[in-house]
Amino acid sequence: MFVRIVKLSFAEENIEQFLANFETVKQKIRNFKGCQFLELYQDKNNTNIFFTYSYWATEDDLNNYRHSDLFKGIWAETKPMFNAKPEAWSVDKLESLA
Repeated sequence: MFVRIVKLSFAEENIEQFLANFETVKQKIRNFKGCQFLELYQDKNNTNIFFTYSYWATEDDLNNYRHSDLFKGIWAETKPMFNAKPEAWSVDKLESLA
């Protein structure tokens, strides 16, 4: 399993639309084969910056999602709302304390 972190920065006027779109697709993303966990965060100081955290069983699962019609549709809807280039990291979780 590994974690995918994506930083998304939106124009202020697009935040409400992004959140509405996320609401409609979040279960589809979470239920995509290999996705084990999904969270959305909003920066406390720069409220136009969001982060998604998703856990994937394998890199192939993430790549299958990234090449799916679901992702292509989400990306087509979301991309015009950005005010900066998205950044993404794939990381291995080394420790987790609850």
